[in-house]
Amino acid sequence: MSDTLKVLPQYLLPKQALTSVAGRLANAEAGGTTTALIRRFIDRYGVNMAEAADPDPAAYSTFNAFFTRALKPGARPLAKADWICPVDGAISQFGHVDNGQIFQAKGHHYSATALVGGDADLAAQFRDAHFATLYLSPKDYHRIHMPADGVLRRMIHVPGALFSVNPTTARGVPGLFARNERVVCVFDSPRGPWVLVLVGATIVGSMATVWHGVVNPPRPGTVREWAYEPGQHVLRQGDEMGRFLLGSTVVLLLPAPLGFDPGWQPGGPVRMGDVMAFSA
Repeated sequence: MSDTLKVLPQYLLPKQALTSVAGRLANAEAGGTTTALIRRFIDRYGVNMAEAADPDPAAYSTFNAFFTRALKPGARPLAKADWICPVDGAISQFGHVDNGQIFQAKGHHYSATALVGGDADLAAQFRDAHFATLYLSPKDYHRIHMPADGVLRRMIHVPGALFSVNPTTARGVPGLFARNERVVCVFDSPRGPWVLVLVGATIVGSMATVWHGVVNPPRPGTVREWAYEPGQHVLRQGDEMGRFLLGSTVVLLLPAPLGFDPGWQPGGPVRMGDVMAFSA
């Protein structure tokens, strides 16, 4: 069966309603029921609790508290690189932004303009830049960290669909990462501007940043934007910048010239703090 046929049921599912219900359940404090759910999830997905700051499943009052768990100090040492991997997960795709087009999967591209919510001026800065798309699976650590130093300038919440973002869906839904709900974070740096996009998905109850808190809900159905003064929010490489309350995907737009880690390949695993790239 083709990937296009495999994802057809997703077009029919009430994705917004499912996500809303999942968000409420994930925030529910249900005592022993919550602990049992967490234990089952750990067993089902092989979550490594040995590296968690608190490895006891009963210590988490909600499923979201478990899902966004902190790691033990030193669990993710930072590599000496201009750009480090911001998340644990797997490489979906990476490479050169070709005349404003980003490669999603065989036969599928989408525009940088669509990704950032229609801002052509912002997208023009990455017309011939680089991108990396990183997928976070259910077992992964779900906090997002800074790949490099950055001064926050803008945050844009773009409403959209809530398709799954797993590899099959990425191959089967055109423009997936530019049609799902997303939070676009724009940074300045000595190497030039760069963008980190948190992409929502089915059952991703919300996305949050350290400077704002939970961005969604609410979901008003219109683009929302926040602007920040220079120096208002300065984050250093490796600092936590956000988190998914249930997992999803991160898309990065990075300034050229740049060279990715030669060991990277689509589908390969990555860990937060690993080498991602060096500026040329």
